[in-house]
Amino acid sequence: MVAGALLSGCATGKIGMVLDTVGPVPDQPAAISSTNGTLVVYSAFKINADFNNPDPNRREHSDFSLFTPDGKLLRRVHNISATGLRDVVPVELPPGKYNVRARANGYGYLTISVIVAARQSTVLHLEGGGSWPDEWLFNQTNAVRLPDGQIIGWKVASNL
Repeated sequence: MVAGALLSGCATGKIGMVLDTVGPVPDQPAAISSTNGTLVVYSAFKINADFNNPDPNRREHSDFSLFTPDGKLLRRVHNISATGLRDVVPVELPPGKYNVRARANGYGYLTISVIVAARQSTVLHLEGGGSWPDEWLFNQTNAVRLPDGQIIGWKVASNL
């Protein structure tokens, strides 16, 4: 009975939840320096304190994994930048479709399809209550939302 209780606490996301593909932020100025795009994942915050951190009370985003559409692991991303800001790590990628497996606040681990476009940023907010500087531009047709209504990204544009 104890083993059953322990195992039931290890659920990894809502079974059967399918979300739309997340695409690049629309109408952003293109970066000139590269033909790659950028993926930014604000994953759920880590549960355990990091006592190696100069500020163990500062919240850190959890790590995530990046996969090809056919399920091959491309890389695991330690999602804490080396800057003093302790922000997330932007990942530069060739244009294409990818799957992100990351912790979403209140949902466990989710796998979300994303499109990365040349010289553009694709952003995922899974930390719960993420801040969108242009949130007023979202509507029912252009936002990818979790079942609770939280916006996690821009729905992929029809031209991608």
